[in-house]
Amino acid sequence: MTRRTWPRKRRGPSRREFLRFTAGAVAVGVVPEAGRAFASRSAPSAPQHDGTYDVVPLRREEITVSVVQSRVRAVDGRNPAPGKRENLKHMLDLIDKAQYFGGRKDLIAFHEFPITGWDRWTRKEILNLALELPGAEAEAIGEKAKQYNCYITFGTYAKDKDWPRHIMSISVIIGPDGKIVSKQWKARNIHGVFPGFELFTTTVYDVLDRYVELYGWDAVLPVARTDIGNIAVSSVQWEPELYRALAIKGAEIIIRTSTGGFGRADMIVICRTNGVYGMAVNNALSPGNPHFVEDPGGTGGSAIFGPRGEVIAQAASPHETIITARLPLAAFRKHHRIPDVHTALYAHVMEQYQSRYPPNAFLEYLPESLEDALKYFKKKARW
Repeated sequence: MTRRTWPRKRRGPSRREFLRFTAGAVAVGVVPEAGRAFASRSAPSAPQHDGTYDVVPLRREEITVSVVQSRVRAVDGRNPAPGKRENLKHMLDLIDKAQYFGGRKDLIAFHEFPITGWDRWTRKEILNLALELPGAEAEAIGEKAKQYNCYITFGTYAKDKDWPRHIMSISVIIGPDGKIVSKQWKARNIHGVFPGFELFTTTVYDVLDRYVELYGWDAVLPVARTDIGNIAVSSVQWEPELYRALAIKGAEIIIRTSTGGFGRADMIVICRTNGVYGMAVNNALSPGNPHFVEDPGGTGGSAIFGPRGEVIAQAASPHETIITARLPLAAFRKHHRIPDVHTALYAHVMEQYQSRYPPNAFLEYLPESLEDALKYFKKKARW
């Protein structure tokens, strides 16, 4: 790896309970072997004191990226295999279509749940349908990545033998060799926005202390350093601090996945204030999606943004479509600087701040349903 630009010195983590592992972790079955599956526990690849960050030499001066705005279709939680096969086949077909016209694409990005879809399933049902990574679906997508010498990103529900009964929402990056480059856990779930329920997927925040103990702080906010740029993928909305931190760590392309809509203004601000490229990938109108009308609200709007927050390309309709743009990454790197953040002004406020919900909630208890999660988080709220 080489280093580029002049990131400012990073403040180290100051959590008082760093690496604390409660007895509750044992109760929900977290085991130490989990560390094999994720980032190494070596020193974080973060900005250095000389103002640089890690990069990999680019495969070419300009890269071509595509956003696939595709349908979302929930599988049957009791019998998910047929639906997963159909959704995967549709996804592979869309990869072929993305590569068929307009030259080869270096990166193809899908939305949050192209293989499983989303529904109000119980934990038992999601454990029945969640993907294993690596697994058959990732291998099939990997074959397409090898065929076209490209990177492919997508989101999915996933399970891991090292985290028994936990369900993760993971953003996957598959490389041109067909293998998984990065599995990026969702950092946190949003609370108080869904009528009558809360999400119960395990995020980094929900098991933070144990996660850090196993994988290290660098894996909390991961940036994949590839020959098409430094990539971070997340479905988190309305938390600019998270994306600021990713930009400080050297993220050059931020891919934002969603199902059911995203805040365009949020994405514009993220790109503009951090000086990075952005790819917002939402679902299309979705006929045949169980329990939902074709447009339940919030479909479409997928777009590719430049480092000033400008729209480079956007979906012209809410239907299934593919949008493409060329990003001059080599020229971008010559002038790019990471955010110049005046942390001395804000650190004392952030150190005293207490979030509404404490971290590590799922080291103590795993809700069995969306409604159970609502009851649990009502008890956990601090304000």
